[in-house]
Amino acid sequence: MESIFTVKRAASAVSGEMINCDGCEDKLISAVSTDTRTISDGAVFFALKGENSDGHQYVKSAMEAGAVCCVVDDMTNVPDGLSVIKVDSTSRALLDLAGAYRREMKIPVVAITGSVGKTSTRGMIASVLSQKYKTLATEGNFNNEIGVPHTLFRLNKSHEIAVIEMGMNHFGELSRITAAVRPETAVITNVGEAHIENLGSREGILKAKLEILEGLPHDGTVILCGDNDMLWSVNGQLDFETLYFGTENTKCDLVAENIKTYADGSEFTFRYEENEYKVNVSIPGAHHIYNALAAVLVGVKYNVPMKGIITGIREFVPDGMRQKAVKIGDYTVIMDCYNANPTSMRSGLEVLSLSNDGGRKVACLGDMMELGTISPDAHRGVGRAVFDYGTDCLITVGERAKLIAEGAKEAGMNSENIHSFDTVEQLCDKLYDILRPGDVMLLKASRSMRLERIAEFMEKK
Repeated sequence: MESIFTVKRAASAVSGEMINCDGCEDKLISAVSTDTRTISDGAVFFALKGENSDGHQYVKSAMEAGAVCCVVDDMTNVPDGLSVIKVDSTSRALLDLAGAYRREMKIPVVAITGSVGKTSTRGMIASVLSQKYKTLATEGNFNNEIGVPHTLFRLNKSHEIAVIEMGMNHFGELSRITAAVRPETAVITNVGEAHIENLGSREGILKAKLEILEGLPHDGTVILCGDNDMLWSVNGQLDFETLYFGTENTKCDLVAENIKTYADGSEFTFRYEENEYKVNVSIPGAHHIYNALAAVLVGVKYNVPMKGIITGIREFVPDGMRQKAVKIGDYTVIMDCYNANPTSMRSGLEVLSLSNDGGRKVACLGDMMELGTISPDAHRGVGRAVFDYGTDCLITVGERAKLIAEGAKEAGMNSENIHSFDTVEQLCDKLYDILRPGDVMLLKASRSMRLERIAEFMEKK
């Protein structure tokens, strides 16, 4: 964080009341922290309330660690005499200060949201833009009302452009985040069924995703997937330049053609200004072609040379627990443990089906959360997809995932190749009775299932 805000200016930005700040109001803030373990001299500490902890309990520790002041919304447990900024909501204040700081950085921002694919799309777009610009991009899963401010505070005057991922699961979240981010370009990857329990319907999900546009300037650009029925339904209805990409809808502005998929990636061509270009994607799964098309449109908008766009796409590799293949002993494990919904489950099964390591294709799938009333049908549908993709063996973990097993059986999968467990621990006890050397296993479930524990167990073995 650039030291451009004083305590007094920060208090104004968050509409807060300074208490006991005499002597510190003109001090420069050099960092923002929500964790006392990261406090450095000159930091301002935001006391956030979480499900299992309350940052107000650590205000004194933050000051002792070098914080210039703390932002609080509850004075009950704050010792007398400490320098604090009192606000109505510390989480909202964190976003407000991040927004004020972002406005000091006069650079374009590309914002990305969507039901699935936003993280890999963000990474691919950042890889493309990095071919020409000093680019800041969201790291990890810092895509919510707490994570996005941390990304914005990483901006400094050396950056020329930023790529910010925005997640949500309730109405109003993207409205608040986009007000802070102020993007110039918004990319929506798709509208699926993720968080339908909270948003009521796919129409509700579309409405919530479109909140991202509230932060755009009048001359902003919207980039949408034209193969997605919900996003195509707003064609011609948005008050911004709107560009569509797709693989099936030939009315899109950018269409992938001559698509070929392989075990380790894919390739396709596209036409732009009467020229044809060939693109190689270095990660498996046809769904990554959508990410690449979005990256092409963003690259073109920001005048990245076509050669740089193609290089940026080819060089991108995912991080963390998202479709990352690792070798563990005699087995290959495709780690895709961060989150899951019906669309991303099918994407994972597609990647598994493209494996050519020679062993069996094993799908280890867990519960999908926040699907509301469609949950039973959605899980059974994934089970049918398991069979359709030619999966050799299915392992399910969790109560909901038992319906995946039922769907696979109903579709025609041999019950001898289906194994269901209530917990990860129960599965680990029997895992090596099921697996065979050379098997390729996909781990895919909603985050709360923590299926990465299976890979950790295998590594210890």
